[in-house]
Amino acid sequence: MTIGLTVALCVFLGGLICSIPLAWLFLGAPFFGSLMDGANYAFISGTFYHALNSSTVMAIAFFVYAGSLISDAGLADRIVRFSYALVGRVRGGMEVVGIVATLFLGALTGSSVPCISALIPLLVPRLKKYGYDPKYTTAVLCSSSFLGYLIPPSVPALIYCLLAQQSVSALFLSTVIPGLILAFGYAALNYFICPQYMRPELITEEIVEAPESLTARVKELCAATWVAIPALGCPAIILIGIYGGLCTPNEAGAIAVVYCMFVGFCLYRELTLKKFWSATASSLLSLGVIAMLIGGGTVLARYLIRVGAAQTVAGFMLGMFSSKAMILLAMNVFFLILGMFLEGAPMLILGVPLILPLMQELGVNLVHLGAVIIVNVGLGVVTPPFAMSIFIGSRLSGCGYGELVPIMMKFLLFVGIPVLLLTTYIPALSCWLPSLILGPQVVGTW
Repeated sequence: MTIGLTVALCVFLGGLICSIPLAWLFLGAPFFGSLMDGANYAFISGTFYHALNSSTVMAIAFFVYAGSLISDAGLADRIVRFSYALVGRVRGGMEVVGIVATLFLGALTGSSVPCISALIPLLVPRLKKYGYDPKYTTAVLCSSSFLGYLIPPSVPALIYCLLAQQSVSALFLSTVIPGLILAFGYAALNYFICPQYMRPELITEEIVEAPESLTARVKELCAATWVAIPALGCPAIILIGIYGGLCTPNEAGAIAVVYCMFVGFCLYRELTLKKFWSATASSLLSLGVIAMLIGGGTVLARYLIRVGAAQTVAGFMLGMFSSKAMILLAMNVFFLILGMFLEGAPMLILGVPLILPLMQELGVNLVHLGAVIIVNVGLGVVTPPFAMSIFIGSRLSGCGYGELVPIMMKFLLFVGIPVLLLTTYIPALSCWLPSLILGPQVVGTW
C-alpha cells in the first residue's frame, strides 16, 4: 500500500467519523492521495465531468422528479385505495395493503424515501383505528420500502448501469422476480406474526365494517381500480415505452414527469402550483446531492483503480476463499456491512468499482451481479444502525427507533436474507426474465 493510498483512506475514514459530507470525501481522498504520491491529480476534473455527461444521469433526474410529484399529485391515495380493495380483508390484510402499496408506489418513484414519506402519514393513523399497533404498521412499511429499488424503474439500477456499463432494460427486468418474491414473503410473514401486534382497545367501533357480499366486494374493487387507472398507468407507460422500443429510459423518465403533471393538474386536480414548485425544488436538491455523489464517487473509484486497490481486493479475496460460492457470500457480507452505515447511492458508488474486477475474473454475469447488489442495497436501507427508512419512519409516525428495529429484524432475517441468498446462488431468478424478453445476446451466459 502506497503512502498516497494510506493518506486517502485516512482522509476518507476520518471524514466519515467527523460527519463530513460524502461527496467532498469522494473528491478529497483522491486529491490528497495523489498529492502525497506526487501523481498528477488533473484527472479529477475530467473524470467528474464525464461521469455526469451521461444520458443515464438524465434518466435518474427525470425519475427523481416524477417521484417527487407522486404524492402531491394524488396518485398515492388512489394506489392505497386500490390495494385495500385488492387485499384488505384477508388476515392481516390491512398491513398487506401497505406492502402492495409500496410495490406499486415504488414502481412510480423508484426510491424508498418518497414511498414511506407518502404512505406512513396515510396508513398509520387509519390502521390504528382497525386495531393495528402503530409501531408494527410503521415497521412493515419501513421494511418493505425498498421494494421500489427492485420494481422498475429503479434509480439504484440506473446507477449500477452507469458504473458497470450494462443494459438499463436488462437490469430493470433482473430485479422483478426477486422483488415479487420479497413482497410475497413479507405478506406471508405478516400473516403469521400480525396477531401479536393487534390491540383491540384501539379499534373505533364505527369504523369496523360489516362483512360484505362477494358482489359488493367486486364492485368496490372495480371502482377502486377505475379511480387508480391513471396512477397505475404511469409505470405501464414507462415499461411499454422502454421494452416496446418506443423510447429510451431517459425519454421514458421525461414522459413520466409530464404524465404525473397531467394527472395531478387535469385528472385528480390535487397538484397546485405551490405543491408543484415544492416538488420541483425538492427534486433539484435531491438531484444535486445525487450528482455530487456520482461524480465524486467515480473520481474515487478511478483513483482506487489507478493505484491498484481494486486489484488488491480481488487478489485478497481469491487468496482467502477457494470457491466462487464463498466469494459471493463474502461480497454479500461486505455490502450488508456497508449498508449499516451508508445510503444506497454511496454504497453502489463505493462498492461496485471495488468488486467489479473480481467478479469479472470469476466469470459472474454482470446482469446477475447487478440484481444481487441491488437487493443488497435495498436491505441496507432497512439495516440498523444507520437506516434511513427507520429514521424517517420514526419521525413520521412518532414511534421510537428501538420499537421499530426488533420488528424489522424479523422481516430482514426470515425473508430478506433468504431471498438475497436465493438471488445470489440461483442466477435464473435474475437472468431468466431479461433473457426471455430481450434475448440471451443482451444478458449473456449465466
